[in-house]
Amino acid sequence: MIDILFTDDLVISNGDFAIGNSDNQHVKHILIASKGEYKSAPEVGVGIENMLNTEEPNEFLIDAKRNLQYDGMKVSNIAFTEDGTINVDAKYIN
Repeated sequence: MIDILFTDDLVISNGDFAIGNSDNQHVKHILIASKGEYKSAPEVGVGIENMLNTEEPNEFLIDAKRNLQYDGMKVSNIAFTEDGTINVDAKYIN
């Protein structure tokens, strides 16, 4: 998906908002957001911080996959790596 890009702040290029493939930043925002943070879609959000307090990470992965699919993505794989990071293979369905 092509959208406005930002890291911690908006990315400016040649005096204008930078645009580009934003799939990864959408995944990141859905994983970080808690339910209710998006006014237009209050049911979207996984709340990764809440996962830190649980001993059952599979429930988090199921919820993450469901949220990404709800946002229009086809999720091929989502899993934790050995070093504890999350590997997400997902693309928006056109």
